[in-house]
Amino acid sequence: MRRIEKPDEDEYVPYVKRYIELLPDDGLIPDHLEANHQTTRAFLRSLPENRLLYRYEESKWTIKEIVQHLSDDERIYAYRALRFARNDFTELPGFGQDDYTRFAGANARRLDDLLNELGTVRVATLSLYNGLGEETMRRKGVASGNVMSVRAIAYHIAGHELRHLNIIRERYL
Repeated sequence: MRRIEKPDEDEYVPYVKRYIELLPDDGLIPDHLEANHQTTRAFLRSLPENRLLYRYEESKWTIKEIVQHLSDDERIYAYRALRFARNDFTELPGFGQDDYTRFAGANARRLDDLLNELGTVRVATLSLYNGLGEETMRRKGVASGNVMSVRAIAYHIAGHELRHLNIIRERYL
């Protein structure tokens, strides 16, 4: 896999730092994306079925909803990366993650289906990044009113997954 160095702080908004800090500073983000996915699959498959629909608070998502959210978020961010990589300067809208989750129907799906979808999305994300040139990684665009670079998006995707796994370990088990 290729190396994609961590983004500079002017390539993302401050809240993204909590995701980026979860990753090593080794430039091997494609490897980490692949490893994260394998870890996520193994970990979630080890959970008892009854925990997959648990909410630690009434307004919080279930584990199945989190898995669907990971797929949705990665799809949207990869699309943003594609647009920015192609020098598309059209400002992109945000998305309401709670609405997406509410209308996704994740709780009615099998965990394996949700994980297979996430795997398909991950393969597409890795394919996108493997086809981008080095000069493309620093290109920036605006989504949800925030500036972000192509490489910052890769780190966002990987760190976002790790953050949700940490939340599941801390609050759902």
